[in-house]
Amino acid sequence: MPPPPPHGPEPQWPIPTFNLRIEDLAHPGAKLFLDNVRPDVALRDAVTTVCSWLYTPETVPTNVQCVTLVLRPMDGVAHTFGSPTHKEIHFSLNHIRNSQSRARDEILGVLTHEMVHCYQYNALGKCPGGLIEGIADWVRLNAGLSPPHWKREAGEKWDAGYQATAYFLDWIEGRYGDGSIRELNEGMKDKEYDEHIFKDITGRKISKLWKLYKEHLEGPSEP
Repeated sequence: MPPPPPHGPEPQWPIPTFNLRIEDLAHPGAKLFLDNVRPDVALRDAVTTVCSWLYTPETVPTNVQCVTLVLRPMDGVAHTFGSPTHKEIHFSLNHIRNSQSRARDEILGVLTHEMVHCYQYNALGKCPGGLIEGIADWVRLNAGLSPPHWKREAGEKWDAGYQATAYFLDWIEGRYGDGSIRELNEGMKDKEYDEHIFKDITGRKISKLWKLYKEHLEGPSEP
């Protein structure tokens, strides 16, 4: 009997229908977007990345049927909302224009972050916002799409959100094993948030984990 191949086939993730709406085609951000990415490929890759980091083919949710990307002039960067089956990602053309020097990486990074919000669990709406945003940036970080201004620093609290929480989660993943953050997400599927979930996964309370992480950051640098 021949040995199995070294790598199995890529998982077949459930890919929703994608729609694109551009509200100002003359905006410089719209040209940058279309010059730098193929929308269908970028959105499909974002879904694949999110599913790969947060789920297995057996656990991935299949409720998301359609994702609509709306590019429009607006303040901020992006936000996502919608129903369990239909999601809308609104992405600022102004932000894309202001990111001209690294437009492709920034577009892909933001799309990945927002696509997490289309698929992640939120503990029946009770998950701290900082953890929601931290998981999204953790996926972006592991996709190799972190922007140059991100820094691995503790900040004031573990659930400050975004990259501060993302790096903390990344430390947990590295210290307590691959799949720890996937397990964290899965644990918020159908029950309200309880910080004891961290102890279930790591054996330590969140306060102790945060203390250990800060000590790790403050420790002597490796040679």
